[in-house]
Amino acid sequence: MSTARRLAALAATALVPLAVLGVFFVLPVSGMVGRGFWPHGHLDVGGVLDVLTRPEIRRAVWFTVWTSTVATLLAGALGLPAAYVLHRVAIPGRTWLRAILVVPFVLPTVVVGVAFELLIGQSGPLAFLGLDGSPVAIVAGLVFFNASVVIRVVGGAWESLDPRPAEAAAALGASPRQVLRDVTLPALRPAIVSASTVVFLFCATAFGIVLTLGGLRYSSVETQIYLLTTNLLDLQGAAALSILQLLVVTLLLLAAAAARRTPDAGVARSRARLRRPARSDGPALLATFVLLLLVVGPIASLVVASLRIDGAWSTANYRALQTPGAHQALLVPVTDAVVNSLRIAVDATWMSLLLGLTVAALVTRRSRSRSERHLRAVLDGLFMLPLGVSAVTLGFGFLVTLGRPPLDLRDSPLLIPVAQALVALPLVVRVLVPVLAGIDDRLRQAAATLGASPVRALAVVDLPVIWKPILAAAGFAFACSLGEFGATSFLVRDDRPTLPVVIFRLIGHPGDLNFGMALAGSVVLGATTAAVMLIVEQLRVPSVGTL
Repeated sequence: MSTARRLAALAATALVPLAVLGVFFVLPVSGMVGRGFWPHGHLDVGGVLDVLTRPEIRRAVWFTVWTSTVATLLAGALGLPAAYVLHRVAIPGRTWLRAILVVPFVLPTVVVGVAFELLIGQSGPLAFLGLDGSPVAIVAGLVFFNASVVIRVVGGAWESLDPRPAEAAAALGASPRQVLRDVTLPALRPAIVSASTVVFLFCATAFGIVLTLGGLRYSSVETQIYLLTTNLLDLQGAAALSILQLLVVTLLLLAAAAARRTPDAGVARSRARLRRPARSDGPALLATFVLLLLVVGPIASLVVASLRIDGAWSTANYRALQTPGAHQALLVPVTDAVVNSLRIAVDATWMSLLLGLTVAALVTRRSRSRSERHLRAVLDGLFMLPLGVSAVTLGFGFLVTLGRPPLDLRDSPLLIPVAQALVALPLVVRVLVPVLAGIDDRLRQAAATLGASPVRALAVVDLPVIWKPILAAAGFAFACSLGEFGATSFLVRDDRPTLPVVIFRLIGHPGDLNFGMALAGSVVLGATTAAVMLIVEQLRVPSVGTL
């Protein structure tokens, strides 16, 4: 087949995923941005640029940059030693520790914010530190949320490093520090750069953590977009920040792709054996312990607070989930929100899996020309864009573009699942791409030569390899859907809310009962996502953070 025909076939195969991305991502985002650039029916580029000169916008941009940078550095400082300990050192309970430290990655941001507030708030055990409502609390929340990305990305690469170069350097007299600096870190550099890029991206687009821990005193780009859109109806300002955010995301994706293309000669074909802890592992073990405290502390505070009423142990907060709260804080009981969240998560999971499998297959098939390889790389990058674009922008874009004919989906039960599926899509693709790329295409060709149909070849060659990653991708999509808050807060109806939206509303209503219900709901939501992540960790799939 000629190059032109192969390119045409590839484009035709990608038509359906691109149509979905165009209708449910490009159209809403461009509709939101278009409202800002054409506020009165005519183009006003100067007005959009003037937004960036506003003092409050510049403060939000600077706050986002420095908190994301500091959080990325701290996540690396704690995550790198933990990745080494959990993937190269044989310690008791290593599998469970790894699962616990990875759980925060999919915990709903609202739950994380509430948990930290209980720990450092006025009545919390760490109130004496005076961190409540401070940037330090926000950075700690970001580190809590993103250190697991470093563990998964770098840990997977570290576990597969060929130990022979390091052993040879040690035999020639190099100290452990020299081996780390001259042999190990250069081999891990692509994974470290990729992990740092993803962490910075997640920190820069954090919404729930900044909103719950920063309140009205501190604002990031993400919370500014939310404020400008919902409270001030300043679509021009929101559009300017959305464009800025999209540019940053694109640059980060390009940087991650460059890091992924960097040759890594230190990776072995088989995993290196674990070794017993040595005296030199002391600092790494200490950093892992500190990270464990950072993860367990807020979660433990949340669980304890949900079971304490007036100084006594009680399950009243959990029983109250069957009610709409004090002073009719909600239109429906919280248990209805749990059912809605589970139903929406199921729909979002099958949607993201169906689309993610198609995209992963497209970008991993063997390319026979430079043009074909470049086209697959472009497609891969396009479907990663939802990872970093503001969920607030996406949610509001759904309202302004899909709420009138010919695409009036405002009352469709699939609107929220579609939005959540787009949020989960990059994670699904990143789980499946490394696995599909690792299947030797010659096996498929051999099956076809022996008379196997494409479906038969898929069942014999691909399915035995990818069924576990498919289950893991489904787990990630399900967990992400359960905790999604930004886009859902715009699209959900008051009589059919999701659990994260209900938790946020209960926190905003006065009364001890409402707050206690918010705590109980947070525990239920966190426990559900944690259970899903524990199952995913047992499947031992490739890291999801590698872009």
